[in-house]
Amino acid sequence: MNRALVRLIPAAAAIAAMIPATIAVSGVSLEGARVLPDLDQEPPSGLILTRGAHGWRLGFNSAVRNIGAGPLIIDGHRQSYTERTMDADQMIGRTAGRREVVTSVGRLRYTRSPDHEHWHLLGFDHYELRRPGGARAIVRDRKSGFCLGDRYLVTDPVLPARPRESVYRSRCGLERPRLMDVREGISVGYGDDYTANLEGQYLRLTGLRRGRYLLVHRVNQDRRLLESSYANNASSSLLRLRWRRGAPRIRVIAVCPDSEQCAAAR
Repeated sequence: MNRALVRLIPAAAAIAAMIPATIAVSGVSLEGARVLPDLDQEPPSGLILTRGAHGWRLGFNSAVRNIGAGPLIIDGHRQSYTERTMDADQMIGRTAGRREVVTSVGRLRYTRSPDHEHWHLLGFDHYELRRPGGARAIVRDRKSGFCLGDRYLVTDPVLPARPRESVYRSRCGLERPRLMDVREGISVGYGDDYTANLEGQYLRLTGLRRGRYLLVHRVNQDRRLLESSYANNASSSLLRLRWRRGAPRIRVIAVCPDSEQCAAAR
């Protein structure tokens, strides 16, 4: 269980329970069971080879969907404009009584990029290239974070708790660096995605030898965000890299949902 402090706020309507739990805080017992999100990392897609100032790189789409019983809700806050980051709390619904707030599950930072600028939850999703069968990353991402929101609809599986319309559409404080607080999230039955090469959606290829590589995407790597399951937090693609006249060629051999080690890689 996350050892972060817990406080309370008024609850929304109760929805079905996933994990039973009761926690006493300052003499007040939390009622009902936690209704948690389940972050499902979708496999890498939309691979693009690009040559930039620092050599060749592999761009890709990334997407994370919430297939749990409850929404992922992140509240960021800070005490002063001089603080460069906000502290992030996770708000968790319960089947009865008050909502639970788990404090200090991460940090949010205002990020400026050529495309846009807003508040990002740091370390939400990570990407790496590794050799098949190995656990060590050869190339790691420099992703600045995620602006969480309901960007696309999940149609399979059918989720009864999915709201009829998207809820998190605030754009994460777009062009508002002086905000003192911000709310971001992913509703049940919605997902958040980023396109190739946008805000760190790539990994360098220059300097790599030809051969097979695993492209691994992993959400909530440090497990600071509470979920009903962590079994689907990583997906991967098995790739073959070749070089021809100084330019890379990539072929996708296998796509492996819910696994950071493709069976075809063994």
